[in-house]
Amino acid sequence: MRFLTISLIFLTTWVSAQEQWDLENCINYALQNNIQIKQQELNTIIQKNQLRQSKIDLAPNLNGSLSRNYSYGRSVDPYTNQFNEEKNLNDNYSINSQVTLFRGFQKINTIKKNRLNLKANLADLEKFKNDISLNISSAYLNVLFNQELLETAQNQLIITNEQEDRTRKLVDAGSLARGDLLEIQAQKSNEELQIVNSENQLAISILNLKQMLELDTLNDFEIVRPNVTIDQVEMPLNIDEVFEYASQNLPQVMSAQYRLESNQKELSIAKGGRSPQLTFGTGLNSGYSDARKEVDNYTMSYQPNMGYAEDASGNQLPTYVLSPNYSYKTKSFSDQLNDNMNAYAVITLNIPILNGWQINTNISNSKINVLNARYSLDLEKKNLYKEIQQKYLDALSAKKKYKATESSLQSAQEFFAYTQKKFDVGMINTLDYNLAKNKVTKSQSDLLQAKYEYIFAVKILDFYQGKAIKL
Repeated sequence: MRFLTISLIFLTTWVSAQEQWDLENCINYALQNNIQIKQQELNTIIQKNQLRQSKIDLAPNLNGSLSRNYSYGRSVDPYTNQFNEEKNLNDNYSINSQVTLFRGFQKINTIKKNRLNLKANLADLEKFKNDISLNISSAYLNVLFNQELLETAQNQLIITNEQEDRTRKLVDAGSLARGDLLEIQAQKSNEELQIVNSENQLAISILNLKQMLELDTLNDFEIVRPNVTIDQVEMPLNIDEVFEYASQNLPQVMSAQYRLESNQKELSIAKGGRSPQLTFGTGLNSGYSDARKEVDNYTMSYQPNMGYAEDASGNQLPTYVLSPNYSYKTKSFSDQLNDNMNAYAVITLNIPILNGWQINTNISNSKINVLNARYSLDLEKKNLYKEIQQKYLDALSAKKKYKATESSLQSAQEFFAYTQKKFDVGMINTLDYNLAKNKVTKSQSDLLQAKYEYIFAVKILDFYQGKAIKL
């Protein structure tokens, strides 16, 4: 009893784990897990960093430096300004800052350009997601088509099996020749082969969908089969309405528009190179030298002098000179930093006159890039209109094909029902029976193909109008 309970729990868990995927789930899963989308998102992050950096470039820079110099032999100490022939150690410390006050608005235009580039990258990312969504939709509909195609082949085999039983009875009764039974059996073999081929096509289409979703291809996978009829899917009434919305909202058009504006800002940056550049800088310097000394202590002593002095009586008296004795030490580090401290401020005006014609070349190339970006935008719109036009005609053609095939299927089914009755009483041979039956099969296959061609074309047109892809 315990084993049975555990088995039931396991079976319930296993059945619940067989999640069915509808089209919306497939698209959402692909958008969240597709590696190429993640790579495109990384490119967007890089562009965000570039935009942030261009904003930071407006702020003053700040740099510090320090150096230590050992000198040997005769040299001039920079802090004592004296010749020194001993080993000497010098330290130099500095901190400085510089800011551009005016540069032809190049930095401002760089920020605007990077902001437009970021918008273009985001639009490219959105287009990539749209392409993934459309590819998933196409693969999903292909699975549905192959499922229905397989069911059609299986239903035809059921009819053939029933007919084989009736034919065998008629052959055993002597009403039909044995060749008729062999003909039916040959037809049955062909239909069994068709089922195998349909099963293979279905497996391939499922594998393709799983690979696009980047799922484990060895695990079970089952999709939801919505009951979609062609009458439930309505075509847009006007191509121009579809194009008007798509040309203003589809990311591929928006990306081309942003890149055109970005190139226009690049042209402004190039023209800014002709403008004078005004910069302001300031800094603080100091240093230390072990050759710089200060008095540590001193004493006074009397030293004999070379001359003499006479008193009033004419006696010669020795003379002495007062002589101070000094001792020195290296001046302290903190005192030297304070003593050697110096600050400066500088304003620089740089006027470009002739720089190898580089500025004019940059301007010329930027103008060409603007023109090229304008052509790209026009081309994107024209290609979009052609694609909308093509999908609209595909939908019209598929709908007409569906209606014609629907009428043809009805006629083929009626003719086959009539042929089957005549075959059952021996009025026609097996060949005529199989021909009538094959017409039904072909009409059913053509009807399914027209149905899914129409649905996919209309769903793309709906997508171009900002509608989510749903079945």
